[in-house]
Amino acid sequence: MDSFTTWILRGLNAKQEKSRLSQISDLIDWAPFRRILEEMYDNKSERGGRPNCDVILMFKILILQQWYGLSDLEVERQMADRISFMAFLGFPDPFPDSRTIWLFRERMAKTGTDKQVWVELQRQLDAKGLKVRRGIAQDATFIEADPGSSESKKQRGNEAKTRRSKDGTWGKKGNESHFGYKLHQTTDIDYCLIRDIETSTASLHDSQVDLSIQGIPVFRDRGYFGVKPKGIDFTMKRRTTDQPLSELDKERNRLISSLRSPVERPHAIIKRVFGAGRVLVTTVKRVGVKMMVTAFAFNLYQLCTLKNATII
Repeated sequence: MDSFTTWILRGLNAKQEKSRLSQISDLIDWAPFRRILEEMYDNKSERGGRPNCDVILMFKILILQQWYGLSDLEVERQMADRISFMAFLGFPDPFPDSRTIWLFRERMAKTGTDKQVWVELQRQLDAKGLKVRRGIAQDATFIEADPGSSESKKQRGNEAKTRRSKDGTWGKKGNESHFGYKLHQTTDIDYCLIRDIETSTASLHDSQVDLSIQGIPVFRDRGYFGVKPKGIDFTMKRRTTDQPLSELDKERNRLISSLRSPVERPHAIIKRVFGAGRVLVTTVKRVGVKMMVTAFAFNLYQLCTLKNATII
């Protein structure tokens, strides 16, 4: 892309109404992420070879994918067509193709770099004065996957492990069956930022994942009742056959419910705004990378909200 074309596009982008996407590039320091992501590559010897794509460019493309719910092919098309995408990516030339995008995400899954990226994001949030203060709320949500040719809501036992989803399993909530995975997360109740995540198959019960922090209050719903967390336990109580809830227990549950309500916002944004409640990738590791990028994108989204509210 020549300098004149870039100048024209920058001018057109400047005239557009400022969106959240146009704000997020300046909300964090990208340099530490560059160092982390470049460690994925081992072709930095004197022998040379084909240069790697810019890792920040590639990671920003993954953010665009999750922010707008785009496939590899679709994000390849749209970043070469939408001025807002070009501006967010820094008007690159040339644009990476869909195969390069897939390979970059696959490299993150194989090397576990997504975990290091997440830790660095949390460090930067703390450095902005957004440390966890009053506590965190933990919850989990289903991430749907393709169960194959059978009816999507029908339990199929071991046959569920189709070529379409190697690791996906069935889980149930109420009377509804869900095939795929689960995103477990903690959200701080002060700033509504996602502080920790873990991806599992859908069959793993919510209570089997403890993302609490020792010494920090953790607010959880009845699904976690009976399982002690590492943090200070504020789990809603559940009625048992021989132990009905007292009025004090009911009042306590109402208070916990109101305090843990911020955890619903990430779920709503991730599924309704980002459209990231369904995946086509086939393993827990691959889904884990997608969910990390989704949670990363949500935190950028929320940082925009906090900035507009002059909290940061």
